[in-house]
Formats: sequence, C-alpha cells, structure tokens
Amino acid sequence: MPVTAQPHIEPQAMLRVEGLNVFFRGARHTVHAVDNVSFHVGRGESYGLVGESGSGKSTIIRTLMGLNAGWTGEISIDRQRITPRHRPQAFYRLVQMVFQDPYGSLHPRHTVDRVLSEPLAIHGLARSGQRIIDSLQSVGLEAALRFRYPHQLSGGQRQRVAIARALMLEPAVLLLDEPTSALDVSVQAEILALFTELRRKRGLTLLFVTHNLAVVAQMCERIAVMRNGRIEEELTVRELQSGAARQPYTRALMMASEGFGGSGVAGRSA
Repeated sequence: MPVTAQPHIEPQAMLRVEGLNVFFRGARHTVHAVDNVSFHVGRGESYGLVGESGSGKSTIIRTLMGLNAGWTGEISIDRQRITPRHRPQAFYRLVQMVFQDPYGSLHPRHTVDRVLSEPLAIHGLARSGQRIIDSLQSVGLEAALRFRYPHQLSGGQRQRVAIARALMLEPAVLLLDEPTSALDVSVQAEILALFTELRRKRGLTLLFVTHNLAVVAQMCERIAVMRNGRIEEELTVRELQSGAARQPYTRALMMASEGFGGSGVAGRSA
C-alpha cells in the first residue's frame, strides 16, 4: 500500500513540503493530482522526484513555482512560507525553474541577449553586457551566440541558454522539470555534468523531476518514488543502487528504467 513519506525535518532544510494536496477542478469533476505529499530538501542537496507520466511529480514542481494555484498544505523555501495567494517578493530571485522543452521555453523572436536581459529588467536590476557574457560562458556557451535566435541554436545550446536565464538572478534553488528528456543521449550527459558543476560552484539546491532512475542515481542523494499522486517510498540513492527498494512498484520501475539491470545497480550514464 502506498505510504506518504514522513521525513525528519532538519533545521537546515532549504525546501519543506508538508501535506501537499493539488486539485484540478473541472466543470463536472475534480482531479486530485497530488495526494498528501511530504518531503524536505536540505540546503545544497539534490533531491529527485521519480515516477511515470501522470504520477504527479511535475505537478509538484509547477506548484512550487506558483504555476498551480489549487493546492493545500504547507510549503516553505529557505524558512519563508508560501501560500496559494502569497509569495515573498524575493521568491523569484531565490527560486528559478528549468523546463523540459528548451525550444518552447524560449521566445522564438527574442535573441539570446534579450532572453537573458529580461529577468534583470523584471526585477529592476541594471542590464550588463558583461554579465550576460559571463552567464553564457558559465554554461559553456561562447559570447558570439549572444545575438542569435533560438532557431539558430542546437537543442543542447537552447537548453544551456535556458539554464543561463535561470541563473541570471543568482538563485539558491533550481527546480528542474525533466531538463534533459528532450535532448539526444550524448547531449543529456553534457547537461547533467553542467548541473553537477554549477551545483558545486554555486552551492545550489536542486529538485530534479524525471522518469529516469539512472539520471537521479547520477544526480541526487535521495529520491521520492511517486505513483498516482502519492509518494510510494523515499530512499537514498545508495539504497536504490543496492536494490534495497521496499515497494514492488519501485522495483518494477527499476527494472523498466534504462541503466538498471536485474542486480538493481544503476549505470552512471545519462
């Protein structure tokens, strides 16, 4: 039977979610998309939400970002409580999100320069050409790409621009919604390595949503396995790699996920 994780909430937790319920209300019925979910992410930790499509993992991350208003429960980020109707003014500088589709998340008629300038303008910060160049270089892009449009870039380059945009406000938390699933396998590995490097250099806290257990085995310390809007179980990546999963659904997910074999040991490739 699915169980809701009840983790010990440590004082240094950057992100706390307690008793989260998310509802989508239609004309005839209401969908209970997330059902009493609780977890915490420590400061500087990388935490994974894993599950098949429709499990509720992306709904959680979109709710944290303020893209879903129909929720109940308690959410706090860096000890600041947020509600469906109120978020502290500094929230969007503290927390940024990287979406799954690097092309759909960039305006097709805006140059890279304008894409990276927009967060500064929205928050009343001075626009700096050097800051934009530094941001591009921090994600492995050349300054020469600054005045290109999204259609002139490869998929991997577009996702790097999206990451650079998320970093423009120097956030402490990155919410990552399947950030590599739309990319070729070789490019996926490069982007995952980039996240690892950025986390180390900037002390970032990562919440990583994916359906791929091999990815979280490479990127995260702990994971929550989701099914039908609930957390089936929470375990460390070491437990995952040693085959110590307790729930049958988690074991089935391990067998179905690329990078896991019958021994339950994760591959290190994305």
